[in-house]
Order: sequence, then C-alpha cells, then structure tokens
Amino acid sequence: MGETVYVSVGGPWATGLHQVDNPVFDLEGNLFVTYSGSRGQEAPVSIFRVTRAGTREPYVSGIVNPTSMAIGPDGRLYVSSRFEGAVYCVNADGTHERIASDLGVACGLAFDADGDLYVGDRSGTIFRVRNGSTSTFATLPASVAAFHLAISPVGELFVSAPTLASYDHIYRIDRQGGVRSLLTPFGRPQGLAFSPDEGVLHVVDALAGGSGLYRLPDLEGEPELVASGMGFVGVAFGPGGELAVTSNETAYRFD
Repeated sequence: MGETVYVSVGGPWATGLHQVDNPVFDLEGNLFVTYSGSRGQEAPVSIFRVTRAGTREPYVSGIVNPTSMAIGPDGRLYVSSRFEGAVYCVNADGTHERIASDLGVACGLAFDADGDLYVGDRSGTIFRVRNGSTSTFATLPASVAAFHLAISPVGELFVSAPTLASYDHIYRIDRQGGVRSLLTPFGRPQGLAFSPDEGVLHVVDALAGGSGLYRLPDLEGEPELVASGMGFVGVAFGPGGELAVTSNETAYRFD
C-alpha cells in the first residue's frame, strides 16, 4: 500500500464508547457514536451525541447492540441492532421505532439518493428496504465482523466484510445488484466513507502493522495513507469538512 500522508494527526474527541462501525454526523455537525456492548447486553445508553465542542450527551437508550448508523433523507438517525436483526428510526427526542426486522445479523446501513435503505447482514446478504418492504439485493461471503456500507456519489454500493483471510477486497455493487471487487485488497477492511468534496472513497484497515485510514483517489489504484493508528474501526465526514475516525473506544477528530 502507498504511504502518502494526507491529513495531520487528529486529537481525541470522545471516549468511553463501544463503536463497531462508522459513526455519523448530523447536519449541525454533531457526531453520533454507539455503546454497542457484548452480545445481548442492553447498556444504559445505546447512542451518544457528541457536540462540536466535544461534549458527550446520552441520546438513545433501549436498543440492544446498536451497530451501524445512517442519516436518512428525512434527516433522522437510523440504527441497526445486530442482536435483534432490526433497524430503528430515531426521533429528535431520542425515542425510536422499529422500521424493519428479520435482517439476520444486521450491521452496515446506507441510503441511496432514492431513499432506499441498504442493510448488510454479517451472514452474507445485502437487504434493500423500499417503501416498508424488504428484499434481497445482493449476496456476498460472510464476515467475521460487521459488514460496512457506503454509497458512492454515482449511487453504487461499496461493502467491506472482513474475514480471517490475509487480505480481503472491497465489494462494489451496481444499482442492479451486480457485484465485483476492487483490484487492491486490504488487510482487514472495515469502515467506509466517501469524502463530500471530492467523492473519494476512504477505507479503514485494521490489520496490525498496516492499520490506519486510507483514501482511494483511483478506485482501481493504490491507496494513500491518511492517518495511521491501531484499532481504527469507523470513519465519517461532517458538514463542515471535519473528519472523524473511531476505534472501539475513542472518537478522533481531524479538521
């Protein structure tokens, strides 16, 4: 992999988390992070909101093993529960309602421009939730960790699904559900996000010795190192150009 440094070192923004996928920003620049817990554990707080000033506030309770999050076209927060195989919609006051179920080990979430929701089942299925109806969109090999999803600026779905292999590829799924792999493999690819300014794919690689955040200016080219660090899991871009990278326990901010 390439070793080009692209962003300066970030600083801790919030701690005391249990993050297993990407965090997510709202339109005001608040960052949402999870306390996912061990399987079946219902922690006192499921999701925290971290303000731009760095204040961590309890936001959602009562969702067991919150795993992945996305902001929907309605501006509300959506979150998956890998324990329940469900997706919840969160209201502004932190209350929530279930909008989809029977989704296996529900992990990664992503919305496309039409408002369809994609849900990654760690067992290998990508579901599409459209107008309240759930169908199978694509099938991939199973993962030993969470599925991680991101929608590209042209509407393609990108998926990482780390296994126990030495290297794994990022999957690229077109709007008809056709699956192919990016040429360059990663050691243990996890969180995915596209930068809002350039539309460049960013990938978290968690393999010891090469772990860090990488960018792919050319989807079929060599990745460039953005920030190195052990234990990175997720990545998100905010409305003001801020970049958040999370480990299991800490969120870091890059301006």
